[in-house]
Amino acid sequence: MILRRDLVLATLSSTLLLSAAALAQEPEPSVKDRARSAATASRARTSSSDALQSNFVTPGLSGQTITTVDGKTGFTANLSCQKTSTLLEVLVQPGSTGDLSQVRISHDRDFDGTFDSQTLLPVPVSGICANGVIACNPGTWEGCRYYGWAVDSALNINLQQTQMTSLSGCYCLNNSCGTNLAWGNISEVLKDLGGGVVGALTTADPRIGVAQAQIEGTVIRYTGAQTTSCTADPQVSATRYRSNPTDIQADATSVSQGSSVFQALAGSAAGSGKREQIRSCSIEREVAVKEWSFDDILAVRGSVTKVTSCGTDCRRYEIRGSGTCDSVPPIYSATFEPLAPARIKSARIVEMGADDWVQARVNGQIVGYAGKRPWLGEALPSGDCRISDDPWYNRTAIDITSQVTSGATVVGARVRGGGGGNWGYVTVEVQVDTSCETTERLVDLCSGYAADPQCHLKSETVDDVVTFNNGVGTGLSPLPQTRTMGTGTCAVQLTRDFFLKERRYACVIDTGSQASPDLSRAAYIIDRSTETMLNDRIQAADGSVQETSRAFSLPAQDPVAACEPICKTRKARTNSDAALDGVVGELQTSDQGWNSYYHVCSSDNVCPAGDGEEIVSACGCLDDFPEAVTMMQTVRLAGADLVCTAGAQ
Repeated sequence: MILRRDLVLATLSSTLLLSAAALAQEPEPSVKDRARSAATASRARTSSSDALQSNFVTPGLSGQTITTVDGKTGFTANLSCQKTSTLLEVLVQPGSTGDLSQVRISHDRDFDGTFDSQTLLPVPVSGICANGVIACNPGTWEGCRYYGWAVDSALNINLQQTQMTSLSGCYCLNNSCGTNLAWGNISEVLKDLGGGVVGALTTADPRIGVAQAQIEGTVIRYTGAQTTSCTADPQVSATRYRSNPTDIQADATSVSQGSSVFQALAGSAAGSGKREQIRSCSIEREVAVKEWSFDDILAVRGSVTKVTSCGTDCRRYEIRGSGTCDSVPPIYSATFEPLAPARIKSARIVEMGADDWVQARVNGQIVGYAGKRPWLGEALPSGDCRISDDPWYNRTAIDITSQVTSGATVVGARVRGGGGGNWGYVTVEVQVDTSCETTERLVDLCSGYAADPQCHLKSETVDDVVTFNNGVGTGLSPLPQTRTMGTGTCAVQLTRDFFLKERRYACVIDTGSQASPDLSRAAYIIDRSTETMLNDRIQAADGSVQETSRAFSLPAQDPVAACEPICKTRKARTNSDAALDGVVGELQTSDQGWNSYYHVCSSDNVCPAGDGEEIVSACGCLDDFPEAVTMMQTVRLAGADLVCTAGAQ
């Protein structure tokens, strides 16, 4: 059946006229109007990062209700395996000295909505770092100890003592740096403390995601969820590349061989047209210097009545007790637990003394005695107590090094005495090695590319010296460098041929078995078309080429904001940043400084400045990139060697 063109047009015109008449009688919004209305409603709920987070991200991760764009329908999305509206809560209490006298951390480890873990910090907090805290003598910046946040396998949060060089972004907040710093900046204090805890928690279990933080007075609460992996194993498979980065190349190759999508793209015209790919990698020498203390090597607990020094890296522990003549003699014990057995040089029982008897035991075995008659058995020694007023001593050393270095060792003193003399003791002397320990390793991320026959070295830089460029050796090589590692008493100098190699490999990812794609048609369209005219060249099946030309226009676009309006504010602060040499403000002529903040402006273009903040830049499309580059360049140059001072000039 053949339809005449004029008949179709006439029918279509009649339909449009009837539709127009119907619309005139009962006005209905057009498709375009409905689309604009839907777009307006969508923008209201997604136009800013804050709106997107509050309307979708936070409720989706915490199990709350998400509503549709028009607000008429609500539903609960299952975006994560487990979720809780109270993942973490940090409560602080500033004291009269300005230190945080109490910091309590409540944690919902199993995501059931209730706290099941409580941590009360054992030290007052004098300073806060991005990944830990500093505890000094209250109200001062003296006797400081440094702690980093740590999370064990059961997700219990605690502190682990470390060096200050392991901490970053530290600042002081007690009275030694200013007055009322904690109370005056309570929001920042809570954010910095909570951020450090969240960072340690998400590092220990990468499945944990934090969606929202809310501050109420001296408390900050975090909404969180378990994402990424819905298994009982907290080790997401991808995180193992952190300790073994070279595995990622072999695993990626293995996965690609079994992926139909990858193979389809690799075999396509676009894929075969790509001959080489530039891949960057590095070979870095990582050096760690550890400072040892006596308590890092040996832990002692139990009936230790006195601890004295017997020289450098040497301590004596006295286990003393009392007993009666007739009853069963008591045993006073102390446990010696080796934390670093290889650093225990010797452990000996150097002295026993009693009035009347003392019996020394090691792990329940009798090893010696001091008294007026022998006592080397379980039964009581012969004779009565208090025959003589003179005490008895045994200073023959007994070596127990092998027992102490093998594991937890219990040393006991069994005491028998009567009358005025009823005491006895055993003295244990331990010598350790607290010398600094230096470890180093080469992290080679280039081994996979170096062993790949499809890759060849394109460029290499060794400690900022260009040794290879455009596939050709430059003939240059760096001199051995000496660098200082560690701090304080454990500052050591290491001389090595290199510390960092940065390489770029050119890898062939296609053997060229397929022809390169024909891009001539695309080039023709791009070269000859305009904003209003589309010129094309089409090749027919018989090989002939037909050139076409037709009018072209894009549909009108609704205006879109050039950016998300933001504003910049600043707030006066006391410069209390802390470093190895102390508080920075004490080294400056003035400790006055500023904190800068960026806020997302409201829909009516109002800057939501906080308390005490003054507006520096009003709402708009701010571009502080030059300032950021200047600051980063300043920090980089400050850490660079600007002057060569080694050797004769």
